[in-house]
Amino acid sequence: MTTALHTSSLHSLPLLARGKVRDNYAVGDDRILMVATDRISAFDVIMGEPIPGKGVLLTQMALFWFDKLRHICPNHLTGESPERVVAPDEVDQVRGRSMLVKRLTPLPVEAVVRGYLAGSGWKEYQEHGAVCGVPLPPGLKNASRLPEPIYTPAAKAAVGEHDENISYERTVEMIGPEHAARIRELSIALYRAAADFALTKGIIIADTKFEFGLDRDGTVVLMDEVLTPDSSRYWPLESYAEGSNPPSFDKQFLRDWLEQVRIHGQPWNKTPPAPHLPFEVIEKTAEKYREALQRLTA
Repeated sequence: MTTALHTSSLHSLPLLARGKVRDNYAVGDDRILMVATDRISAFDVIMGEPIPGKGVLLTQMALFWFDKLRHICPNHLTGESPERVVAPDEVDQVRGRSMLVKRLTPLPVEAVVRGYLAGSGWKEYQEHGAVCGVPLPPGLKNASRLPEPIYTPAAKAAVGEHDENISYERTVEMIGPEHAARIRELSIALYRAAADFALTKGIIIADTKFEFGLDRDGTVVLMDEVLTPDSSRYWPLESYAEGSNPPSFDKQFLRDWLEQVRIHGQPWNKTPPAPHLPFEVIEKTAEKYREALQRLTA
């Protein structure tokens, strides 16, 4: 595995922003170089230790899905090589882990689609019989497949803050009825196509989130990452059983470890600084990401 990249440091391009995982640089006024580092976050806190190779795996998986789903929705890829826009001594920082993309006006909505009842959705269903205001049939269990995928949007939060679940009506207020309806329609279509394909590879995509932006013509464009283990809940089909949480191909392993860790005898309060990750947790997390990509592209 290559040396881990926790934080990129390109001197040839202006830095726009550092997210939880990606460092974004301006390429002129119409493009962005997105560098997927090996940082990992959980509970909206960035861990101090990187996961070696994670950024490369995320980028390759995103590129795989952008290509697979391009017939449903335009995406932000330019098709240009990221290596060509950086200085020669920076090529190693971007090779295999970067995308050169169109600069868009982001829509401030996380377009979440759920096909199964899991995580916070399961907790909410137990209390209210609904998820994010969407009523569901009685009698469902943890990890139950939903009768139909449901759209449960969230408002994007700043780094270190929690995304806020919102109603569809709120998205209409935020971005207008036309764009709200369009991203709901696209999100469900993208999820259905991806989930159907993943099943042929022995993977259940329980839920995922998409992000969209507007190009200069006002067209809705799929952007950021898509259907990676950072933005989706992947379950192995062979381990799936309704009523229990299947082992995930995503960072659920890390979340589970963090839920059990103790600092001075107390549970971690899910605020910075993050606990130190031992080698076995880093390697097991990296293994989960590798297996997800290998299964999908086999």
